[in-house]
Amino acid sequence: MTTEETTRPATDRRVQFDFEVDFSNGGGLQGQDFRLDLAGDDLSDQDLADYIVKDLRLLMVGEVRILNKQIIFERHKRSAEALPESSDPSGRAGRFIDLSHTIVEGMVTYKGMPAPILCDFLSREASQSHYAEGTTFQIDRLEMVGNTGTYIDSPFHRYADGKDLSELDLAQLADLDAVVVRVTGMGKRAVDRDAFLATDVRGKAVLVHTGWAQHWGTEQYFEGHAFLTAAAAIYLKEQGAVLVGIDSLNIDDTSGGTRPVHTTLLGAEILIVEHLRGLEQLPTSGFTFSAVPVKVRGMGTFPVRAFATLPH
Repeated sequence: MTTEETTRPATDRRVQFDFEVDFSNGGGLQGQDFRLDLAGDDLSDQDLADYIVKDLRLLMVGEVRILNKQIIFERHKRSAEALPESSDPSGRAGRFIDLSHTIVEGMVTYKGMPAPILCDFLSREASQSHYAEGTTFQIDRLEMVGNTGTYIDSPFHRYADGKDLSELDLAQLADLDAVVVRVTGMGKRAVDRDAFLATDVRGKAVLVHTGWAQHWGTEQYFEGHAFLTAAAAIYLKEQGAVLVGIDSLNIDDTSGGTRPVHTTLLGAEILIVEHLRGLEQLPTSGFTFSAVPVKVRGMGTFPVRAFATLPH
């Protein structure tokens, strides 16, 4: 092993292998180029065989053969890197992971939509004439469209008779059991239903980690983003997801005029959060997700401070 390989972080080391399983009651199972995260430098063939049996919940196993095993250097898919501790001095909460982009004046979330304008309504200097000496306040004014930064879509965004922001229940927005589905490096833009088959999404906020957030603030962010297919949206609806978030420009393919994912999910009152960031910091499960907008009547989308909470 080279010096470079030994200095790589543990979260970059995975084992790739083929396997063959014979069942004692006949038949068999094969897998090619199976990949598994490594906590150390290597894993024995027996440990790999045990993992296959346990993870796939196989019964009546006669023999498991591990073939063509090699160690590769690739980002872990199932485990998170070291996570920052909460700054909450009371220790009453877990670790908070901020998943939102910062809204700044002039930023562009979607081309063709106006950038936010931030200005003084009452500056500190002007406030001096309203209050006692040494007492000043800053009152700001923000003008923006709802689709700015990291935001949530309510059913009203797509449907005239759908629930608007003011009608959303907090149980739909805060402390949701959540899972991450990682599709980084998949080599295609469309995220189909098969990406979700191995994950229990019922009652969960499903966060789709495409890696597209790395392009935020650049021209590349607006072209060629990853998106969900109509079949994926139908599957998530049928399986009982309660919210779906994504770290790219749009959860739908924007090359045409249809928006099947918005149509399916919002029609089933499954909320959507777009333009997330930081999903690479999260484990695949065992945390909660919150994305709470202000309570505005007659509005369908609004920025959120989206965050995950991990237990200590």
